[in-house]
Amino acid sequence: MITPGNTPLSIWNAIYRGEPAPLDPSCHDKVAASAQAVQDILARHEPVYGINTGFGKLASVRIGDEDLETLQRNIVLSHAAGVGDPMPAPVVRLMIALKLASLAQGHSGVKPETIAMLQDMLDRGITPIIPSQGSVGASGDLAPLAHLAAAMMGVGEVEMGHRRMPARTMLGGLTLGPKEGLALLNGTQFSTAYALAALFETEKLFRAALVTGALSTEAAKGSDTPFDPRIHQVRGHRGQIEVAQTLAGLMDGSAIRASHREGDERVQDPYCLRCQPQVMGACLDLIRQAAATLAIEANGVTDNPLIFTDTGEALSGGNFHAEPVAFAADMLALAICEIGSLAERRIAMLVDPALSGLPAFLTPRPGLNSGFMIPQVTAAALVSENKQRAHPASVDSIPTSANQEDHVSMAGHGARRLLAMTANLAHILGIEYLAAAQGCDFHAPLTSSAPLEAARTLLREQVPTLEDDRHFAPDMALATALVTSGALGEGSVICSCSAVVP
Repeated sequence: MITPGNTPLSIWNAIYRGEPAPLDPSCHDKVAASAQAVQDILARHEPVYGINTGFGKLASVRIGDEDLETLQRNIVLSHAAGVGDPMPAPVVRLMIALKLASLAQGHSGVKPETIAMLQDMLDRGITPIIPSQGSVGASGDLAPLAHLAAAMMGVGEVEMGHRRMPARTMLGGLTLGPKEGLALLNGTQFSTAYALAALFETEKLFRAALVTGALSTEAAKGSDTPFDPRIHQVRGHRGQIEVAQTLAGLMDGSAIRASHREGDERVQDPYCLRCQPQVMGACLDLIRQAAATLAIEANGVTDNPLIFTDTGEALSGGNFHAEPVAFAADMLALAICEIGSLAERRIAMLVDPALSGLPAFLTPRPGLNSGFMIPQVTAAALVSENKQRAHPASVDSIPTSANQEDHVSMAGHGARRLLAMTANLAHILGIEYLAAAQGCDFHAPLTSSAPLEAARTLLREQVPTLEDDRHFAPDMALATALVTSGALGEGSVICSCSAVVP
């Protein structure tokens, strides 16, 4: 259930995955009181921004009572100016739920009928077709949210299942009252929805990366000594401590590890193996910080002006400025990038016989066969793409609206880039999954630990050991599908980290 102001991340995740999203009915009195407060403000015939004035640079223009309905319609239609590919339907659904939760807190002045339409869209699985580009993340995510509001007015197109049709056919056409257009298109719900979607995908991939990293350590006959808890306790970072504990647990009971405890001439492993707790732990701490910020933002009220029914005031501020979301998105981008960067280094290590001690490119007959040569190249290309995308978006600002909005957050594309980054990371981890399992196959009849053998079995049920070159892309697709399914972080493959997303 959506509890306005107090909805946990687990519920937002469920909504993103398509679960029902009923609104707590206890909010209805607050919504009605807020709508009445707007009517009371109008009755005083005082100029109040967004209710009976123009917008942005035009805020000084007073609007007569006879034009208030047209004012709200005009702001929606004029601001529905997005471009680019449509938003993914699950992200649109999450955006609608976030907007519903914000408006239902009773500080936005919308009518109960407006709340009911948003709920109806969620209940029926109706998602407007919304262009994904055009928000600078200040004064709210104006363009994408205006496309949402336009659909509610019967303008534009919507999707239901796999059917695309005119919005008016499915929704009719809502007539917006005073302030309602501004309340709908003002806010950070576009940026927050994209950032949350990426957070939820990153959580799955982080867990998978711990499993593929441990499996790579086994393939290279690496040491588990760097995962000794004493090392990490004296530094003190929570994420590092938990990652070390998880990696040690994943390798516990491994016959492969036991086979080289004595007489191993190597003194230390490469950093991509040895420093997994330090790198992945830092990523975990960063992901959690982003999650904490997004949990607050998802439960906030971010339109403008805000209605306070206890005093009957409409206060104009700047909660629409998405700087917290921009920072959270930048943190997630850094973590996603580094998880992939470390995984690619492990792939590169495994295919190099001088470093891994395994056959060149993990093929039994190198030369005749190229083995994992080009999958490693693909992983390198994807890591490079993610490095470029990881440049902070929040450090950029371009003034808009004739310099009235002279500092913006760029949270819109800062959050939007993240799903492409998680898709790249999933492919990188899929390649590592294949390479690490192949490396372990060379150690037969020795086996790894129970959880890592379960991970290998999961893969080998769909992808056989690579004996000779074959069409590689289907194998990579199957491995990536296992990574994105979340199967490596649940069931018989258990990560001992406490919840990545609190």
